[in-house]
Amino acid sequence: MTYTRETIASFDQLLSHLVERKIQKYVAVVWPEDEHTREAFEKAAEEGFIVPILFASENTYKHYDGQFETILADCPEDASAKAVAYVREHKADVIMKGFVNTDVLLRAVLNKETGILPKGNVLTHIASAKLPDYPKLIFFTDAAVIPFPTNEQREAQVEYIVSFCHTFGIETPRISLIHCSEKPDGRHFPYTEHYLQLKEQAKSGKFGKCVIDGPLDLKTSCSPEALHTKKLDSPIHGEADALIMPDIEAGNLFYKAITLFGHAETAAVLQGPSVPVVLPSRGDTVESKLYSLALATLISNSRGVI
Repeated sequence: MTYTRETIASFDQLLSHLVERKIQKYVAVVWPEDEHTREAFEKAAEEGFIVPILFASENTYKHYDGQFETILADCPEDASAKAVAYVREHKADVIMKGFVNTDVLLRAVLNKETGILPKGNVLTHIASAKLPDYPKLIFFTDAAVIPFPTNEQREAQVEYIVSFCHTFGIETPRISLIHCSEKPDGRHFPYTEHYLQLKEQAKSGKFGKCVIDGPLDLKTSCSPEALHTKKLDSPIHGEADALIMPDIEAGNLFYKAITLFGHAETAAVLQGPSVPVVLPSRGDTVESKLYSLALATLISNSRGVI
């Protein structure tokens, strides 16, 4: 694994990186009618790395009394459409979901005529986690969007996650292709054969500077001891920077297990649209929403002030 001097290995370092470099992005907050959403974007604004633009009710407009730019909306559907329009007009760099159903916001994002998913792009969910006993952030996909990735979708996931790692200062990220064992099994698990193709594509330079290996299970991906015990040789060396999950069930279970039992801090965004979309779940903490805003700010390359 190769790191640069600017490698970001924790969420605290991520926040410091944004503040110290005065990185600031415009965030369209869709229907911020709940306290957790408000607390998260207020903290991010106080830190200085976002400028919130609220697409909100009149009550919320009165609550902030001119503190933040506010576009009045009649309902969550109206707020979603207006926020997406702002992105299309290059007035916002990030979208954040507030007290609005996911399907409502995604309908606006994915609208073929007025949405913000460029033709040919793959919509997927990428998360980052910091576990107490793992020495760095670990990225993984997909815990929320694609039920079972096609080969093309999985290639896009790899491209996105390698780009994430590079943005976090990891020069040569180690990407592990997750399975329940280390042996390809095309009969029962056809995707493991595509794993072999992904490794060859990585060697040819298709995904940029990275190391990809698999199939590997979770322990051999993230534990040198487990790799040694199984007498396996892998360029991941039990020190994965990112995990490509086989399907949404594996990704979602991993996400919930590490937060419930592993006390992990997490951040997540949707990738594929023209700007990152912060799509927190109802169970996410204020801190998780704050870290997701920070993650989106770092990877956004639209209309920021840097």
